[in-house]
Amino acid sequence: MFFDGTDRVHQAMRRVTQLFDQHGIAYAVAGGMAVNAHHHSRTTADVDFLIRADAMPMLRKLAAEGKFNSTPGHPRRFVEPATGVRFDVLVAGLFPGSGRPGPIPFPDPLAVSEVIDDFRVIDLRTLVELKLAAHRYQDFADVVSLIRANDLDERFGQTLHVSVRGDFNECLEERKREDEYERRQDSDVK
Repeated sequence: MFFDGTDRVHQAMRRVTQLFDQHGIAYAVAGGMAVNAHHHSRTTADVDFLIRADAMPMLRKLAAEGKFNSTPGHPRRFVEPATGVRFDVLVAGLFPGSGRPGPIPFPDPLAVSEVIDDFRVIDLRTLVELKLAAHRYQDFADVVSLIRANDLDERFGQTLHVSVRGDFNECLEERKREDEYERRQDSDVK
């Protein structure tokens, strides 16, 4: 169900983006759903949206109207009520990972997005940069998978912010290690 786009997560993404469009909220799909849009198939239980800071009052208003539910203790986390799926908003100007100021802030969603399958999705370069800047295990795994799915190499790494190039190169090396492991496994079977 997930990969045919009929599951609750895809339904929630469609419902939320329709509300965003109706209320003039600029957005870009980020996180795991963006990873899928950029050719690496993996499941996720939630949706992440990159938005502008000036959209937060409208989000709070929509939550007060019951269009979606707020999550106590998490000011940028909501639940789409028809599906029960959680979604987080990443706010332009804030920072990935720990949230502490760093060299790569969340950018304006319209400046770094493209339309894929009728959704505004964060572009591949920005997705990779933000995942590396977040410095989480799953994000590094996603980057390795995006490298493989999009046949990225050192030239792509040179387009990234200098602060994440070293981590990108580590992900390239990990992809090579995984490819070698698969080659060994294949030769052992023959």
